[in-house]
Amino acid sequence: MSQYLVAVIDGTKARFLTLSPTELGEYESGPNLIERQKLHSAAKEMQGQDLWANTKTGRNRGTSGQAHGYDDHRNNHMIEFERRFAQSITSQISELSKTHGIQQLILVAEPQILGILRHVMPSNLLRQLTVHEVTKDLCRMSIKELHHYLAERSLLPAFKRAGG
Repeated sequence: MSQYLVAVIDGTKARFLTLSPTELGEYESGPNLIERQKLHSAAKEMQGQDLWANTKTGRNRGTSGQAHGYDDHRNNHMIEFERRFAQSITSQISELSKTHGIQQLILVAEPQILGILRHVMPSNLLRQLTVHEVTKDLCRMSIKELHHYLAERSLLPAFKRAGG
């Protein structure tokens, strides 16, 4: 059982890690962050021609040869893709928190993504967990770097070497 779930999120992917405590106390190194799951947002990774019929937004040619502009609502579609990705993230958080007995959730993401997550996070999940937010994109960090970063900010227990 782990008390901590760390969700590290950017616009295209989400990584879910739990903190595995040491079983032998001072005779074993730890605690260790273990990556449990990854999610990818397919819509954000697609190129324009795969996502849209016309890659240039807001242009069309009339019969007279003159171009006229219009709003093809791509921004609304991108917001919807982000909302769906956020919903899949919250369902993964819910599943992992039940499986691993999570009590504390650490959300690491950019402010815009955190705002979307706050909006779609079920209230019953928020009541079950203590949520800490880190407004930074740390997806490119290794697991050890991430653990060190969060431990420096007193969000996770620090990693300790065996016998020390």
